[in-house]
Amino acid sequence: MDYESDTVRAFVAKTLDGSGGDPVQDAVKLYYAVRDGLRYEVYGNDLSHDGMKASSIIERGFGFCIHKALVYAATLRAVGIPSRVTYGDVRNHLASPRLRELVGGDLFRFHSLTQVYLDGKWLKATPVFTKTLCRLYKIKPLDFDGTSDAVYHPYDEKGREHMEFVRWHGEFDDFPYDLVIGGFQTHHPKLFAGNTKTATGSLVDESADQRALLATGGAK
Repeated sequence: MDYESDTVRAFVAKTLDGSGGDPVQDAVKLYYAVRDGLRYEVYGNDLSHDGMKASSIIERGFGFCIHKALVYAATLRAVGIPSRVTYGDVRNHLASPRLRELVGGDLFRFHSLTQVYLDGKWLKATPVFTKTLCRLYKIKPLDFDGTSDAVYHPYDEKGREHMEFVRWHGEFDDFPYDLVIGGFQTHHPKLFAGNTKTATGSLVDESADQRALLATGGAK
């Protein structure tokens, strides 16, 4: 979490635009900046040590849960708000067929979110799926108001099961590289195109296939 880097501080300054100072309002603004300002993409990601720096992720402009949760934690620290990252295994009932194949089923290891300390308590916040991607996959965007947890809704807009947490791995003050990346490589080897690069593809393109599958009753 290189939150003192010029890249992270520039991201924060652009987001707050001189209006910072209230921790709750700052945390909320930064949440939406990370959620919708960085594209969510599982494919084509750099999982090397350098690629997992908050500054590198911002410069790249995209990432999936582990990247975006880390960036949010870094931006919070840049304005003096305590933060940490946490991980859990989730069952994703609406993953595309290709992603299920690469992951090896619907159990995704080490899904990540951020914990932020506001008004004397730790809150869970998940600045992951953008509004655009939620619209494509028919999932309600996850909002955060700075007063209560924002964790994945268990059901999508039509009442189908979306995500459920089946195991928590704990909270960490910095990115536990060996635990998380090692866990990905062990449990999701097909997702990798190399040791630290994920396979190529596009979740946006796969959303069309997913919508067709749901329309024909091929997924529940």
